[in-house]
Amino acid sequence: MNVNIGIEPKQREQIAQSLSKVLADSYTLYLKTHNFHWNVTGPMFQTLHLMFEQHYGELALAVDAIAERIRALGFPAPGTYRQFAALSSIKEEDGIPKATDMIRLLVEGHEAVARTARTAFTTASEANDQPSCDLLTQRLQIHEKTAWMLRSLLE
Repeated sequence: MNVNIGIEPKQREQIAQSLSKVLADSYTLYLKTHNFHWNVTGPMFQTLHLMFEQHYGELALAVDAIAERIRALGFPAPGTYRQFAALSSIKEEDGIPKATDMIRLLVEGHEAVARTARTAFTTASEANDQPSCDLLTQRLQIHEKTAWMLRSLLE
């Protein structure tokens, strides 16, 4: 059945493609954060272990909301490691970084998702797609705030 929500098919496709990049970045950041949660060591272990758990829990909910928005636009959501790796601007780490490097890498990851979301927001806004804009605004607020809080740990 055709999707008729007041957004032209080509615009819906462009939004879905942009959201797919946000989804890939978010899932890659989720995986990285979960990895760091499992493997963090050192004097900040307890604080970081719990903080990373909160962060990956929030990201798990976010990837679902992003994927569901892509589906509501009438397109399949990417859902494999291969697809995420091709779409994501965030790269995986080799080995287990030190705790402070984990923090720095997560700051970079949250900032990367914010940049990707901001680009997607422009695409959605040009199509007058308020639900996608709302979702992206929420994601931007969370990623910018999380990056700031993590960055504060490094000062």
